[in-house]
Amino acid sequence: MKYKVSVQRNTLRFSAAHLTTFDGQAEPLHGHNYDLLVEVEGDLTDDAWVLDFGELKSLAEALCQQLDHRLLLPRDNPALTITDVSDAWQIVSGGQRYVIPKSDVCVMPLDNSTAERLAEWFCQRLADALAGRGNVNAISVGVEEAPGQAGWCTLSLERPLTWRPKAL
Repeated sequence: MKYKVSVQRNTLRFSAAHLTTFDGQAEPLHGHNYDLLVEVEGDLTDDAWVLDFGELKSLAEALCQQLDHRLLLPRDNPALTITDVSDAWQIVSGGQRYVIPKSDVCVMPLDNSTAERLAEWFCQRLADALAGRGNVNAISVGVEEAPGQAGWCTLSLERPLTWRPKAL
C-alpha cells in the first residue's frame, strides 16, 4: 500500500517578483501571489502515520517566508548578467537593467525562476529537513502562480533498506 499526506494553500503562500527567460530573452519583471501544494509519500510509522500535518506545514511555511516579498533571482541563468554592486544586485538582460537592494532579493541556485524550478527548490529543502525520516519515500511540490496554473516537481528519496526479510 502507498500512503501520503498533503498540505496546501491557506498559509502556504508567498508573494514574489521574478523574471523568467525564454530562448535567451527575459520577460518583463513581474510578480505573483504563489500558493504551495506539498505531498509527502511514505510508509506508515508505528503510530500509523506518514508525517504529522503540523510539522510538514511548519517546514513549508518557513520556506515560503524566505521568499516572501522578494525578487527571486536565478543565480545560474545564462541569459542574465548579474553583478554584485555593494548593497545591491544589478541584473542586465537585453536592453533592460535593474538595480535592486540586496535586502529585497533572494538569490537562488537556479537556472530560471520558473514554477517548476521553484518547486524543485522546495523539494530539495524539504528533503533536507526530513532526511532523518526513514519512512519518507518521495516529496512532491506544486508551485501555483495563478489559480489552476502550477509547476510541479517530485523527488524520490533514496534510502537504505531498514528491514530485512526473514530467512526461509
